[in-house]
Amino acid sequence: LNRITKGAVANRFGRFCLYGPPGTGKTEYGRWLAEQIEVPLVLKRGSDLLSKWVGASEKNISKAFQQAKDDGAVLLIDEVDSFLQDRRNSLSDFRVGMVNEMLTQMESFDGIFIATTNFMTGLDQASLRRFDIKVKFDYIKPAMAWELLLKHCAALRISIPTPEHKRRLARQVQLTPGDFANVARQHRLCPISSAEEFLASLEAECRLKEGAKVAIGFV
Repeated sequence: LNRITKGAVANRFGRFCLYGPPGTGKTEYGRWLAEQIEVPLVLKRGSDLLSKWVGASEKNISKAFQQAKDDGAVLLIDEVDSFLQDRRNSLSDFRVGMVNEMLTQMESFDGIFIATTNFMTGLDQASLRRFDIKVKFDYIKPAMAWELLLKHCAALRISIPTPEHKRRLARQVQLTPGDFANVARQHRLCPISSAEEFLASLEAECRLKEGAKVAIGFV
């Protein structure tokens, strides 16, 4: 990411596809990149661009790219899988039209375009070829999770985590920065008084995830 950022700042051009599980920081990286370049961020979600009216979705996509051009902004489209589904599997002219419009706009856009998705499989193959860089944002490693737990506990002025907490945390293999942010928000509504409570809330977040996994054995 450091190398990508340096290249983007120097050239102010690039088409990036950031993919991976929810909460791993894809959108936040886009915000941060715009700050590094010192330009605005135009953020659009799939729901902002999709329309039930024929041709309207294509117009919305075109307007999003034009707005980014006019503002000299980084364009970030979240949930791009909503309208970049593989055309080989589509029987709908509606879907094919949206993919074609997106590819056309990507080709002509001379700024920085970032697309994020939780579902890399199923994206249109032609669109994948048009992205200069594809980066997977994955679950965080135990060392990073431990650093985040220490920082959050310090920020909330609660007890310091113990070595046992560190071992339990390392067994949560589907943790994301978003999970820590969720627990921190929970604190505003129901104050967390200890590292034990913070960790228990993280564990609860992980249990809710589809196909939840916990590492077993010694860590």
